[in-house]
Amino acid sequence: MTDISISSGRCLIGSELVDTSLAVSEGIIIDRHDATTRVPMLELDAAGLAVLPGIVDIHGDAFERQMMPRAGVDFPIDVALVDSDRQAISNGITTVFHATTWSWEPGLRSAGNARQLLEAIESLRPRLAADTRFHLRHETYNLDDEDEIRQLIAARRIDLFAFNDHMDSTVASLDKPHKRQRMVDRTGLSGDEFDRLVARIVARADAVPASIARLAEAARQAGLRMLSHDDESPEMRRAFRGQGVGIAEFPVNEETAREAAAGGDAIVFGAPNVVRGGSHTGWTKASDMIAKGLCSVLASDYYYPAPVLAAYRLVAEGILSLARAWSLISSGPAQAAGLSDRGSLTPGQRADIVLVDDSMPLRPRIVAVIAAGRLVHLAEADRLSTSAAPRAAAAE
Repeated sequence: MTDISISSGRCLIGSELVDTSLAVSEGIIIDRHDATTRVPMLELDAAGLAVLPGIVDIHGDAFERQMMPRAGVDFPIDVALVDSDRQAISNGITTVFHATTWSWEPGLRSAGNARQLLEAIESLRPRLAADTRFHLRHETYNLDDEDEIRQLIAARRIDLFAFNDHMDSTVASLDKPHKRQRMVDRTGLSGDEFDRLVARIVARADAVPASIARLAEAARQAGLRMLSHDDESPEMRRAFRGQGVGIAEFPVNEETAREAAAGGDAIVFGAPNVVRGGSHTGWTKASDMIAKGLCSVLASDYYYPAPVLAAYRLVAEGILSLARAWSLISSGPAQAAGLSDRGSLTPGQRADIVLVDDSMPLRPRIVAVIAAGRLVHLAEADRLSTSAAPRAAAAE
């Protein structure tokens, strides 16, 4: 693997931006002082740029638009994943958890699609630039596939496991023509078929709590990190925490977020919420929660450019320093996901590094990305040079 030197940048070391150089060897960050004794093959001039840890995105489902860009228009999953990988990397995301909904619905969010996506991720990983992982969003009313999902958990083929319950919103949307039609189109069913399916699934409500308990037990046995999605109350958060679910994903109000914080849970909000100045659903405003210390992770959610934009917006608005804002998209999600080898520019860490032109505070631009020690994105070719000196010269 080619060694890389990054010089003249403002590197985020601890909580400070430091004018220094970094070196990468064999896929890891090495002591920057050791860089003077090595002869790198590639040299990156980071003058005028911020040098930051790679972004860790624990919840992103924008890949669905590559799979189905229009209702009823499908593209091969491998094509969609490769394109999503390019989008993620070009936006500084070096670790991506594809948040895959495994639902009782047919179509885009069906069991069949989820199976194919998992298999495609596993087979394509060597070709993808980002460290690509599988985040299973289990719809809790999907009782038919519980046994299969437990087998996947036991086989450790799932990297994050979330409990989703969108049944109430699904039923509520049946009386809203636009929302109902969007759901119907996603499934490929007729309107009447969809209504009958929803009625059959809703009738299973009494069996859902026991299914959640069995799946949570399987995840605990496998050491799998779990999330609960859209917690509505402190009581709901406490109940999930009691089953080992330590990540509160998009709590819908401040009281629930406070309960999560008091319990030591990781708290996830959507980076698009910060960028847009509020939730598209009208729920919790993420920047307010961040200002109150009630957020430890920002996720791309449905838009890959959002994490870097959100971090710099928090800085521009005086809510957080860059170090603290960047931790929400790097070390914070890495810790929540149990990835101790990334999230900081520390010697020995995985070499996931992003070079950012932040001369326009609200429009940061990704100039270069290194993932696992490989240069995988470069927007300004004149910043790159190749050392002609042989490695043996380092010993002379």
